[in-house]
Amino acid sequence: MANPLLKQSLSHKLLQKLSPQQIQLMKLLQIPTATLDQRIKEELEANPALEESEDQEEIIDVGEKVDDNYGSETKEGDAEPEPEIVKDDEFELDDYLTEYIEDDPSSYKLRSDNYNIEEEDKSIPIAVESSFHEYLEQQLGLIELKDDREIKIAKQIIGSIDDDGYLRREPIAIIDDLMFSQNITTTEEEINYLLRKVQKFDPVGIGARDLQECLKIQLELKLEREELDDEELKAVKNGLKIIVSYFDQFSKKHYIKLKRQLGVNDEDLKYAIDEILKLNPKPASGHDGGGNRKNQHYIVPDFIIVNRDGELDLTLNSRNAPDLRINDQYKDMLKSYKVNQKGKRANRQEKEAVMFIKQKIDSAKWFIDAIRQRQQTMYRTMYAILQYQYDFFLSGDQKTLRPMILKDIAEITGLDISTVSRVANSKFVQTEFGTKRLKDFFSESLMTKNGEEVSTLEVKKILTDIIANENKRKPLSDEKLKNMLREKGYNIARRTVAKYREQLNVPVARLRKEL
Repeated sequence: MANPLLKQSLSHKLLQKLSPQQIQLMKLLQIPTATLDQRIKEELEANPALEESEDQEEIIDVGEKVDDNYGSETKEGDAEPEPEIVKDDEFELDDYLTEYIEDDPSSYKLRSDNYNIEEEDKSIPIAVESSFHEYLEQQLGLIELKDDREIKIAKQIIGSIDDDGYLRREPIAIIDDLMFSQNITTTEEEINYLLRKVQKFDPVGIGARDLQECLKIQLELKLEREELDDEELKAVKNGLKIIVSYFDQFSKKHYIKLKRQLGVNDEDLKYAIDEILKLNPKPASGHDGGGNRKNQHYIVPDFIIVNRDGELDLTLNSRNAPDLRINDQYKDMLKSYKVNQKGKRANRQEKEAVMFIKQKIDSAKWFIDAIRQRQQTMYRTMYAILQYQYDFFLSGDQKTLRPMILKDIAEITGLDISTVSRVANSKFVQTEFGTKRLKDFFSESLMTKNGEEVSTLEVKKILTDIIANENKRKPLSDEKLKNMLREKGYNIARRTVAKYREQLNVPVARLRKEL
């Protein structure tokens, strides 16, 4: 008896699918030039059929015609060719060998044979430096400690200091750490005693629990270590009083209250605040070796724009064009196999060997093609941005930036919006006005009183200029900034001014006030 719960039916579906090569291209487009080297190294390690050429060769012309199928998603209903599944009895080695051997191997390398050695990237030696925590531990020998036990406790305290130079771990937690890791029993009093010794290490302000203590330590050590004249001494002492007793009023810039509570005039208060502003809120940054070095990011531009007598020249960074090709040994293996197997039928082991070689060669071809398509898609997108924002790249004036969204560039290039987005994210262009992030060129439009569309970047630049030139004793409120922008012809609301100000990391008027 048939199971009534089981039934068969036919259905028709439209699926959106990407070929493996398109998926690989999308992933490569997302990564910046700085991480492309690592991705290529991973592929070289995984695929022995892919290699870096030892020849000195020239970067390919990225301005050549780009296949429009790359960089755009497959539309619904478009069928992507599936990888062909070949059975052993259907696979003819001679067909594949002939196809591959007759194929031009030079089409699967990214450079030609006349490379200029002057264009070769030179490796930059990296200086070996001690870490921030190692630098602190070296200073343990400069202080008096009773025994190895205190040294171990002091090292535990140093190890708990974060990359900004602060000790944000509670003493009770450090006590637990010492008990479990080193079987050392200690007290909060001993932790605080040794911490005060560590806080005298260089850079000044190290080991503080918060910003207030960090500034306090720096001012106290300045009084202790430096020879100050009467005026400087008075300013530092007033600064120390402000930090210890009136830190909240200082952080909120309540200068009238501070003058009354300290009993000083405007000039004395200004000198005291100037002494505080000289201090370092992140003491770890004072070490050249940089305990926070791992948080530093070095920008490698993906594109370079050069102004040649009024004509802008766009090039890809040479690191975007790695020298990759198919390994000659794999080609030779297939050639020798074809010669040796004339008139013979291949056995299973030989078929598997050739299939393995075929798989690796095809994978290498796919990767080289994906790198080439990455170069061409990036060049096409950046060229469209260059033409769209030509006036900016000529002058460097942000006021000349036009409103531009992803859709504008997608329509010019014929690429999908998501592809343009992948190129714009995490990519940088080097210009004579500095290195810029691509996505910073994209902005919405704002309507002027005359009905013209202007870029929000232009409005932000004018807003920045107004704030920079304001009277710092009486900074402009958001309402006044709105009125000034409207006088210049920009139809803008006060809440929009506040939003742009926050995006520019500009504090409110009260916190911009100076003496």
